[in-house]
Amino acid sequence: MGMLETLAKAWKIPELRKKIVFTVLMIAVFRIGSNIPVPGMDRALLEDVFQEGQGLFEIFDLFSGGSFQNFTIFALSITPYITASIILNLLTIAIPALENLARQGTEGRKKIAQITRYLTVALGLLQAVGLTFGLFRGAIVPAGTTGQNVLNVTLIILTLTAGTAFLMWLGEQINEYGVGNGISLLIFAGIVCRIPAAIGGALRTYSNHGISIVSLILFCAFALVVIVGTILVQQGQRRIPVQYAKRVVGRKMYGGQNTHIPLKVNQAGVIPVIFALSLLQFPLTITYFLKSTSGFSHFVNKYLSPSGDPGVWIYCAFNVVLIIFFTYFYTAITFNVNEVSENMRANGGFIPGIRPGRATVDYLGRVMSRVTFVGALFLAAIATLPYLINLASPNLNIRFGGTALLIVVGVALDTMKQIENQMVMRNYRGFL
Repeated sequence: MGMLETLAKAWKIPELRKKIVFTVLMIAVFRIGSNIPVPGMDRALLEDVFQEGQGLFEIFDLFSGGSFQNFTIFALSITPYITASIILNLLTIAIPALENLARQGTEGRKKIAQITRYLTVALGLLQAVGLTFGLFRGAIVPAGTTGQNVLNVTLIILTLTAGTAFLMWLGEQINEYGVGNGISLLIFAGIVCRIPAAIGGALRTYSNHGISIVSLILFCAFALVVIVGTILVQQGQRRIPVQYAKRVVGRKMYGGQNTHIPLKVNQAGVIPVIFALSLLQFPLTITYFLKSTSGFSHFVNKYLSPSGDPGVWIYCAFNVVLIIFFTYFYTAITFNVNEVSENMRANGGFIPGIRPGRATVDYLGRVMSRVTFVGALFLAAIATLPYLINLASPNLNIRFGGTALLIVVGVALDTMKQIENQMVMRNYRGFL
């Protein structure tokens, strides 16, 4: 109810109403493009490719809202942009030039954003070439001559790359003229649009006596727990008190105030789940390019697949370990305790009862490690439970696992927070 009240208040403000309408229109453009097929592909052969598990490509299909499976112009979705952003974040730590750009404020961020765009197009082109000559090679409609075949393949590759570049531009337009994070909202829209079809499929399976009412109740309870748990974890934080000493600069006195450092329980977001899923699904993806009777395919399907026996238990165990590892890894990258401690000391701040310097670094690292452990266990549980539910009720066929629900709830909370912040800023302007 609070979310609906906030939207109703925002709708009454002309400036915010324009932004909300613009955002909805951009999402509508995304959904229209998600139904335009790539020319030169045999749709029947594409359905055969996706009859069984999708391996690593399940991530692509999740982010694209089904566009990848249907091979539309937005089949690559925004995944090249996400990959480019993650690569640059990691390189910022390793390459001094990028680190200097990150510290240059607005101008530095603009240059990094420009590099991200170029890298996105390059990765999109690379993925388009790989998919066209790899997984979907057999689905290309043959032309009459060799020249026509080359033209057909070139058209497919350029269409996929242009679709990714257009989505990147669409996300940036939402960031500038709409509300919320554009890239996240596109992923959000792709996931949400598949929920009605999933619900309909579950109800049809139930009406055909494919699943029991207990399984449906179990799934609804799981979804409710994930939504409530995600809200609590996303909002949860450990506040470290910080006190700033008074200091005189010229004729003015600064400092002397108390504040806090908010340490989020889930500092890494959904990134650890995506990383873990990418590694675990990679062996399954390789089996696409091998014969089903090969020894490697048989080993992977039995021991490393969520549908294998005992593979599902091995898969879940690896999933938990990898998610915990990547949660600590990504948190260490995004929250640098040495940098936080140095900034506090440079501005005359300190944690009550903790000496500045090494003692502060150790204290922040110790607290962050404990808080991160809770977030890591939550992510591991949410990402692993769907496989166990499918094991107990295989006919339920859950397509919306913990990853999808985490993204949906997280983006919804972030968007509402941005709307509330803009309303507060507008009230302050009116008061002044």
